Amino acid sequence: MWCCVVFRSTGFNPRRSDMPTFHIELFEGRTLDQKRQFVEAITKATCESLGVEPNSVDIILTDVKRENWATGGKLWSEA
Repeated sequence: MWCCVVFRSTGFNPRRSDMPTFHIELFEGRTLDQKRQFVEAITKATCESLGVEPNSVDIILTDVKRENWATGGKLWSEA
C-alpha cells in the first residue's frame, strides 16, 4: 500500500520546542489500530531524531481512494 509524506517544520527556536507537522496521504483501508501504531512510531522516531517532546509532533492522516491517485498517467484503481 502506498503513502506520501510531507514534512514541515516551523524552524528551531531555543525558547520553545520545534513543532514538526507531518501531512501523510495514504490509500484508504487501514484500521484504526494500524493508524495508531503508525503515528506512535512516527512520533517516537521524530522525538529521538529531532529532540522534541511528543506533544509538539502533529500528524495529519488523509485517506485517499485509489481512484483519486495516479502515477505515470494511470489511476491506481485501474492498476
